[in-house]
Amino acid sequence: FHNIYSHGYVRGAVCTPRVRIADPAANRDFTLDMAREAHEAKAAIAVFPELGLTGYSNDDLFQQDALLDAAIDAVRDVVEASTELMPVLLVGAPLRFEGKLFNCALVIHRGRILGIVPKTYIPNYREFYEKRQFTSGRDAVGREMPFLGERVPFGRDLIFDATDLDGLSLHVEICEDLWAPVPPSTYAALAGATVVGNLSASNIIIGKARYRKDLCAAQSGKCIAAYLYAAAGPGESTTDLAWDGHALIYENNELVAEGERFSDDPHIVIGDLDLERLAQDRMRTTTFSDAVGDHLEGVQGMRRIPFTFNPPSGTIPLERPLDRFPYVPSEARERDARCYEAYNIQVHGLMQRLRATGIEKVVIGVSGGLDSTQTLIVAARAMDRLGLPRSNILAYTLPGFATSEATKANAWKLMESMGVTAEEIDIKPSARQMLEDIGHPFADGEEVYDVTFENVQAGERTSHLFRLANLHQAMVLGTGDLSELALGWTTYGVGDHMSHYNVNASVPKTLIQYLIRWVVDQHEFDDETSAVLVDILNTEISPELVPGRNGEDGPAQSTEAVVGPLELQDFHLYFVSRYGFRPSKVAFIAHA
Repeated sequence: FHNIYSHGYVRGAVCTPRVRIADPAANRDFTLDMAREAHEAKAAIAVFPELGLTGYSNDDLFQQDALLDAAIDAVRDVVEASTELMPVLLVGAPLRFEGKLFNCALVIHRGRILGIVPKTYIPNYREFYEKRQFTSGRDAVGREMPFLGERVPFGRDLIFDATDLDGLSLHVEICEDLWAPVPPSTYAALAGATVVGNLSASNIIIGKARYRKDLCAAQSGKCIAAYLYAAAGPGESTTDLAWDGHALIYENNELVAEGERFSDDPHIVIGDLDLERLAQDRMRTTTFSDAVGDHLEGVQGMRRIPFTFNPPSGTIPLERPLDRFPYVPSEARERDARCYEAYNIQVHGLMQRLRATGIEKVVIGVSGGLDSTQTLIVAARAMDRLGLPRSNILAYTLPGFATSEATKANAWKLMESMGVTAEEIDIKPSARQMLEDIGHPFADGEEVYDVTFENVQAGERTSHLFRLANLHQAMVLGTGDLSELALGWTTYGVGDHMSHYNVNASVPKTLIQYLIRWVVDQHEFDDETSAVLVDILNTEISPELVPGRNGEDGPAQSTEAVVGPLELQDFHLYFVSRYGFRPSKVAFIAHA
């Protein structure tokens, strides 16, 4: 249970070793030091920078046989040492083939070279003149390369499939390939590759790091894949260029891990990749499959290279950023943006519904709790933007047998401070009549507070609201939120799951709380209203349907005492509804 590889994750490592120009023996040692570090970290994949065994900035030294021969010796040593290492190693070296020189990524695992991937797009502009030394991989004639006594698959069309780890299909591209309008990884992803490694040199100029991140994020998002990017770091020549050693791990447009730039020391960045999440997203994104059909020739041209990975056993904790509140971003600026969008979606949705129906009045049951408060906030802002008076909001507090004085007082304060049409209807007489009609023991004075007792009150409130809407040619606005709907914490039939339009239907409880806080922080309303909103936020969540014992004011029930902590329920809800994860995986993520 405590092993990431049991839950559809694989660990990726992006390595930025020190480099010595034209010294493959030294670079071999630097590479193996970091490969062993990735092994100790239980990584499945370790990506190194472009031409890392020689250094990238060799210029015409790449045409020296001594350097090219030494690079082959270094590759041989890395392959031999990999026998004892777990990760698939992606290392870069210049290799001669067919009388041409290729900028290559070697895919090495457990003493084997699984394949050799040449760079496709060779830059020859601005500060790069690689065509002076290298040939594009698309100009290779053969599909196998004789190397170290074996014939090794060669080409940009290779996908490496782990036969014993569901979902791990690896593709490799090199630096400039990502800058092309259609990177090779696009076809690989359409053919099933879930993880892309990019061996890059990528010099640094002002502003490039942001663009580099944008490219990695966009490619991982469009391909619904993980993207591991390793840029050259300390030791490369600064005669013409500078280097920042940028290490990035993205997954479907989300940053999983990022290394320190301009570090003087070698460093490794670790991040866990959720292959099951990628599979779910691809399955649900029908346009992804449509694109496969449109590019079938390129997709079918990909070659599959199977290998056995042997996932590690034992405890391996999750190494990846997790939001304890997945509906509510932890970073303040992103959280504000989320609240801004959610609030305005609610407001504009209601505005359009009112325009489309020609209805200018709404009816809301205001309890003094979170959900009805958010509904009232949205309704008030919608009226403002439509140029209608807030008096068109017909707000009713509907006290029952367990309504506390505190929540009723807050309901009144809120309605009055917002300038809506406010009234109170005591539902106890009609609820008591219903209980008497159906022969409920409460009607005979017994303290029986069962689900019927609760639902009679909830039903009476809803019935009153709908008839009030009829009377005033208005629309009933619902207040139930996504968390309640998902849990079934609602009254079915004539109950609080019903309305003409529910502005909170897709908003979970945890986000409702932050939306109200955001409205206060943004000063959307005056200070008096904001003070009431803060008080409501500090009130325990309760349906207020079961009275306290011995005449105590307020309810004897707490929502979270029945359904559990809503923060945890929303956490479960997110991963079950958004990704369809099995319960054991959701439990593992919650534990992490």
